[in-house]
Amino acid sequence: MEKIIIRKYTEKDIPAMCGIWNEVVEEGVAFPQEETLTEKTGSAFFASQTYCAVAEETESKKIAGLYILHPNNVGRCGHIANASYAVKSDCRRLHIGELLVKDCLAQAHAANFRILQFNAVVATNIHARHLYERLGFIQLGTIKGGFKMKDGHFEDICPYYREV
Repeated sequence: MEKIIIRKYTEKDIPAMCGIWNEVVEEGVAFPQEETLTEKTGSAFFASQTYCAVAEETESKKIAGLYILHPNNVGRCGHIANASYAVKSDCRRLHIGELLVKDCLAQAHAANFRILQFNAVVATNIHARHLYERLGFIQLGTIKGGFKMKDGHFEDICPYYREV
């Protein structure tokens, strides 16, 4: 594995970002979205976020993952952020997710968010859950049957939060 850097996305990253995002959506086991992104809808989607970053392999310049950061709510709860992370399937288990989450925490702080909250971590997503817990996120409880898997059955979700 090449060295990975986390950097702010640029418009030239959109095709790779859409490919990675769509891979996770199509797997149907982690993201709530059911519709995939085109380059046009992806460009608008990523531009609408507070911050987006990519994990780039420094030598090949290939994009291995990404995250989006945005407010979780508005007004009096606008200081709480939400984020989503996606790592290309052939790059998983290489700790890229950890790099993305750590950078996201720093960017959330820089954007004056006070809390980072994950609303719908699927209970069976043990790798993400272990990472979040290792980084100090606290599980808020369990929502029984809160996530509909691609095959139609329901799994529990576990909301998490952490101060940034």
